[in-house]
Amino acid sequence: MKNRIDKRITIGIGCFLILVMFLLISSKTPTSRYFDSLIQKIVPIPLDSKYYFADEIIPIENFDVSERLERELLSNTYQHTSTILHLKLAKRYFPFIEEVFEKEGIPDDLKYLAVAESSLRNSMSSAGAKGFWQFMNPTAKELGLEVTEFVDERNHFEKSTFAACQYLKKIKQKFGSWTLVAAAYNMGPNGLQSAIEEQKEDNYYDLNLSDETNRYVFRILAIKEIMQNPEKYGFYMDSHLGYGKMDKYKSVVIDTTIESLADFAHDHGITYRKLKLYNPWLLKSSLPNKMRKVYEIRIPD
Repeated sequence: MKNRIDKRITIGIGCFLILVMFLLISSKTPTSRYFDSLIQKIVPIPLDSKYYFADEIIPIENFDVSERLERELLSNTYQHTSTILHLKLAKRYFPFIEEVFEKEGIPDDLKYLAVAESSLRNSMSSAGAKGFWQFMNPTAKELGLEVTEFVDERNHFEKSTFAACQYLKKIKQKFGSWTLVAAAYNMGPNGLQSAIEEQKEDNYYDLNLSDETNRYVFRILAIKEIMQNPEKYGFYMDSHLGYGKMDKYKSVVIDTTIESLADFAHDHGITYRKLKLYNPWLLKSSLPNKMRKVYEIRIPD
């Protein structure tokens, strides 16, 4: 009898201890936002008194304009991964864009258009726009870029950047304002012209456009503001952490068919992967060339 009582007491004590341990563990587990183990400080972003885009002042005294800008600043400030990658890739690609834009008379602020369009990558949109500057096929061909089954120079960073300059200057001649140039780049010059005629307004901030284009210029503004002042928005990155330029290569000029780009790569001491990284405009595993067109293929050192 005594043994049974002792056993029950032992079991009871054990259960009590287990219960106490469970309660102690539970008390340390966050159960509400007031005890969140992830330390964060998510705050609104006060707007500065003045903002400019390509030396054109932004009318933020207009509540609609200020709220649209604030929306994009908040959206882009708290997209941590994307913003860090933009800062890293800018170290690789911005110097060339800046140099070309200066020569071609394009305002420096327009370089942020490439970030808004493609995140500085050779991406492809659902509509078929492609490359850093997101050209549609017909526009690319009009600008002198080759687009075929085997070659797509929309993916050629340098050539497409020069093509972007041509296109931007052409739109500027039509609309006069760099703000309208950016809007036209997003929705197409014809679409923007129709909206201007229908609404009898010629100022981007007074036009009622699609949701995407209504946000577009403000998105570029937000990207510009954050990338120019990263620490102000909580992004800390030493300059040496940016991605390096891919400028250590030799150029091989060819005017004949390449049956196998893998063999071509191996013959030059590199992998097929490296060949495609340095020449993303080469789409397939071969390069037919019946017309004996001259191509310059980069071979990394």
